[in-house]
Amino acid sequence: MAIDKSGFEVPEQMRDFAEKSVDQAKKAFDDFMSVTQKAVANAEESASAVQSGASDVNRKGLTFAEEHMDAAFKFAQAMVKAKDMEEMMTLQQDYMRRQMEALGEQARDITNTATKTAQDASKAVKP
Repeated sequence: MAIDKSGFEVPEQMRDFAEKSVDQAKKAFDDFMSVTQKAVANAEESASAVQSGASDVNRKGLTFAEEHMDAAFKFAQAMVKAKDMEEMMTLQQDYMRRQMEALGEQARDITNTATKTAQDASKAVKP
């Protein structure tokens, strides 16, 4: 047992208990900080994956818009050169068919990109 100058005794068992308590509290805090740092890193990776996917979708959207405008101008040029109503109707039908096909392909492309983004984000979240 330790005796200080005031005559107060601290039993050795109490010191051991206090020391072990402090060590356990420190370990618990260190473990908590480790888990917290991993969670923050996972959140950052997930956010990065989502942001990258969103950028891909934005770029694709702009590309698709440009393709549609180009097709519309080509259609307008062809319509101006049409010789009769029958040719105009044929041009209209062809334009609508091509646009619907393009929209279908673009929708699949956007869906695939969104799916990949979601998968990448979920992979970034490590248990």
